[in-house]
Amino acid sequence: MKGLLSRRGWTALLTLGFLASLAPTAALADSSLAAIKQRGTIKAGVKYDVPSWGYLDPKGGSEPTGFEVDIAREIAKRVLGDPKKITFTQVLSSNRIPMVQNGDIDFFLATATITPTRLQQINMSDEYYKAGQSLLVKTNSSVAKYQDLAGKSVCTAKGSTPETTIKKLVPTANVQTFDGYPECFQALEQGRVDAMTTDDSILISYENQAKDLKLVGGNFTFEPYGAGIAKGNDSLTKAINDALKAMGNDGTYAALYQKWIHRAPPADWKSWYGTAADKAGQMWADQAAERK
Repeated sequence: MKGLLSRRGWTALLTLGFLASLAPTAALADSSLAAIKQRGTIKAGVKYDVPSWGYLDPKGGSEPTGFEVDIAREIAKRVLGDPKKITFTQVLSSNRIPMVQNGDIDFFLATATITPTRLQQINMSDEYYKAGQSLLVKTNSSVAKYQDLAGKSVCTAKGSTPETTIKKLVPTANVQTFDGYPECFQALEQGRVDAMTTDDSILISYENQAKDLKLVGGNFTFEPYGAGIAKGNDSLTKAINDALKAMGNDGTYAALYQKWIHRAPPADWKSWYGTAADKAGQMWADQAAERK
């Protein structure tokens, strides 16, 4: 009898273990389009430390502002009929993918490059921005291009594609990583690193905050941005793609671009805006291979 009860006990434990293993699946289901509509709000992950993109003013303000924040609000408007039916959570380059995988957020808009590796981990939306990696240095710096970083120090965000790229392009550079860009920017201002590297879209926002900094080196990569959604959540992916397409067609995207980037979209923007994630990711991989 004791042996039988023991077997039953083990069976119960195994069953509990199996049910626990289904938790991520439950989290994923909770982020489906149907669940979001039933819930009545959509959960978005955005950066809180990138001025003009996703930024929470440390001096006040309860919600972030920026280009990607406004795009997220537009997605809420087109999915749920109201741009206010959205909640924001801060994400970092290092945790945005796990957060959407775990169901902590429904999607993220967080200066994320579409790459083949990421497409194996999560779904990504069609391309909504075309960036390129560049360098920010002091105005009196001798660094003029990424090759000049050999033997010098450069900082970027932990878990970002710029981190991987700069380590590959300049193996002898001393690459320092931070959880967020403000710490990297501070290190550059204080002279603790020779350069800051990430996408030009982010660097421009920091260049505008200081008189003694400049962008150099041009864009030495192609970085197509896409929203991140849990793997297999095709209903939400389609809804976001539909919203992005509508924003491009009705002038909303161009207006938000002008508002936050402070210039009109580039002349060729309609040639890359809305590029499917798999195609954009392959284009990124092709240009990365060319740099080897």
